Amino acid sequence: MILQHAYRIVLITIFSAAAITFVSLMFVRAPYGRYTRNGWGPMVRARVAWIVMEAPAVFVILIFYSTGTSMTTPLTIFILLWQTHYVYRTFIYPLLMRGARKGFPVALILMAMVFNGANGFVNGYHLFHAENAYPVSWLVDPRFLIGVFLFFWGMYVHIRCDHILRNLRGPEDTDYRIPYGSMYRFVSAPNYFGEIVQWCGWALATWSLAGLSFAVFTAANLIPRALSHHKWYARTFPEYPKNRKAVLPFVM
Repeated sequence: MILQHAYRIVLITIFSAAAITFVSLMFVRAPYGRYTRNGWGPMVRARVAWIVMEAPAVFVILIFYSTGTSMTTPLTIFILLWQTHYVYRTFIYPLLMRGARKGFPVALILMAMVFNGANGFVNGYHLFHAENAYPVSWLVDPRFLIGVFLFFWGMYVHIRCDHILRNLRGPEDTDYRIPYGSMYRFVSAPNYFGEIVQWCGWALATWSLAGLSFAVFTAANLIPRALSHHKWYARTFPEYPKNRKAVLPFVM
């Protein structure tokens, strides 16, 4: 009962935080990457920051998985999907980063750790402790099939576009350039688009409020930043393609 009560509170908190985050980021750009600036307290190197702040998402859900009372094939697939993303995001992506010496505010690291821990909690509890019915027949349910497809397609898009962006620079190069190819033909931040699609797929495949909360928060966090990127590119490069949208092809 205690975990169930905590689950409800944290779930409501994530949805509320998504709304607050979206509104805030429409006016204040998160101070990392190209928007790094002073005034946000102590900083650490970006590579260290990414590993530390993403790690709770890897380990919190593993606790729920390892202590779950039942296990079905769909649940095994869900933990593999989750960890596939977060092993990449926590350990592989930071090691591949260019500009990893840039500062990253400790304040943002702490906020990200809280979210990743909370997100791992609600998804881990829902999947492995709430006695939800994911029988083997769920593997042929259209929600599962479409959701898993979107998950992998979104992950491919954001990893592919991260690769394109990363290879615009040399090892010590800090200059920004216009990216081309893949989904960059359509939007300025296709890596963000891919992540949004990925977690919408997760929400569909799990058919859960926990999954939906993650998808909503991801969109609330990334759409304002994508809009900022789009404006920055257009302002910085006069030759920037006029037909590109910010994050949603043909729409926004």
